[in-house]
Amino acid sequence: MRRSSPVTFAIIAVICVVYVFEVMAGGARNPQVLVAMGAIVPDLFGRGEYWRLVAAMFLHIGLLHLFLNLWALYQLGGVFELLFGSKRFAITYFASGIVASISSATITQGIAAGASGAIFGILGALIVSIRRSPRFRHAAWSRGLIQQLVLWAAINIVIGFTPGIDNAAHIGGFICGLVLGLAPHRIPPPPANEMVIEARPVDDDPHRP
Repeated sequence: MRRSSPVTFAIIAVICVVYVFEVMAGGARNPQVLVAMGAIVPDLFGRGEYWRLVAAMFLHIGLLHLFLNLWALYQLGGVFELLFGSKRFAITYFASGIVASISSATITQGIAAGASGAIFGILGALIVSIRRSPRFRHAAWSRGLIQQLVLWAAINIVIGFTPGIDNAAHIGGFICGLVLGLAPHRIPPPPANEMVIEARPVDDDPHRP
């Protein structure tokens, strides 16, 4: 999967490196560290610090937050990139993450950070993209997978209403992913071991009937 999902693994690697810097700077739960490194702060966003919309996607508040998001990204991102390609994955991930950050900055009060909004975008896009794909929607595995993804999304959005969880980012990213899943897309070619090549003899005589 690493070869088929290079962008997913690159994002995971960057998030891990950023977390190390968080710890070295004073702790991943330290508000001053989070704000300095780019966490979403509504007042600062309102003053034009829009770079935080992307920076916050790479920050995490504690090891549990980091582990849960990386596991979800590994599972969902790896599958999405494998099925629909690196370019589509990257666009969906970052667009959903930015929309999630905007939702958080305009609705949620307080400091916010994490990749979960972008991951919810991948989740929404994966549901719609599989459902729309002529190649995948009739596959034996697709119906069961979609049901699991819908259930997973519903449970996590309900859990997201628990105090301390930025559900505005989750819902914003999820809606963005659903919309992006409707966009026309090209399915990557199958792996080499699944390709069929038709060989035809070459006719050296152009005048031969």
